[in-house]
Amino acid sequence: MIFRLLILSILFPVAFLNAQASASIVGTLPEDVPESSGLIYYKNRLITHNDSGNSPRLYELDTLSSQIIRIITINNASNIDWEDITQDDAYIYIGDFGNNSGNRQDLRIYRIKKSEYDAFGSIDPEIINFSYEDQTDFSEIPNSDWDAEALVDFDDQLLIFTKQWQTNGSVVYSIPKVPGSYSAKNMGFYDVSGLVTGATYNKSSNVLMLLGYSTQLQPFVVRIDEPSASLIFNGTEEKLDLGIGFSQVEGITYSDSNTYFISSERYQNNFPSITLAPQLYRFYDKDASQENEELPIEIPSDDGKADNELIIYRSIGSKELQYDLNSNAPLFGRAIFDITGKRVRHTPGNLIENNSIDLSGLESAVYYLTFYLQGVTITKPFILE
Repeated sequence: MIFRLLILSILFPVAFLNAQASASIVGTLPEDVPESSGLIYYKNRLITHNDSGNSPRLYELDTLSSQIIRIITINNASNIDWEDITQDDAYIYIGDFGNNSGNRQDLRIYRIKKSEYDAFGSIDPEIINFSYEDQTDFSEIPNSDWDAEALVDFDDQLLIFTKQWQTNGSVVYSIPKVPGSYSAKNMGFYDVSGLVTGATYNKSSNVLMLLGYSTQLQPFVVRIDEPSASLIFNGTEEKLDLGIGFSQVEGITYSDSNTYFISSERYQNNFPSITLAPQLYRFYDKDASQENEELPIEIPSDDGKADNELIIYRSIGSKELQYDLNSNAPLFGRAIFDITGKRVRHTPGNLIENNSIDLSGLESAVYYLTFYLQGVTITKPFILE
């Protein structure tokens, strides 16, 4: 016997996978920009760049077609590991501070005048050099906590957000916006439970957005309302799943108080075999004044399949969860999360043999069954008594 239809309203704090920003694809990025790592919106166009080992160039993109309109060369500069870009009224800042192994001692930010950017196809930059005030060990460590991929202009300072591979958090550092050499000041730590790859501060709405992905390459944004100059992470925080499946998202910017653009890099993996094209996405911000989300939890009846792409059901007393997944997209993996966002089960796509899941060992609670498909993530809640 299959459960009859039950609809329950449950209130709980927003956690990863419990809220969604619903990003949509604008288009595939051109071949010249396979590794878009930063993004700003300037004069109705997007500006991006590639990351490590590529040419020291900026690319203007059309916001509708995602195609290149203009290319600008940064003279007397090298792209050791360009990771993000930001701007103020007079300047554009390019962060060359990617530091995966934690041993770089030449971290820098290139500053270029907007007046020169507008007028010329190649520009001589000014340089802001820095080091972290609390880094004393420069030993080479793969996937270091001293990596950084996010840069924003905020209250007459530049903020750098680290990408902590080991800790899965982010420390924000502050440096001045004028050329020189500085010791970056530690402004606080945020336990993001993921890898921060980009950031933007929306001055029109006073919202700081951090972009990143989980260790399973599931993209998210963290929305921080009303950050202060002394306490960056002091505002109301909400973590949102972008709902785009696997994607190595890297750049984020805003075009108005509610509209954001995100860019992703080309991603390739041999086992399981996955190739993801570099994409440009758009999503619209929502009112995040509420700290809770009310979500319907449905257990379908035996009257037939609902209109959803994923149908889940379970016989009374059974420890086997059954499902019907109606999608033709390639399947990369299947997971179960609890309501805190903790992953409690995971099966790679190539090891999924049937539509039955053994729930033995799980405690009575609300869970989320999640499928990772190319271009989309499908999630459905269920109750285990």
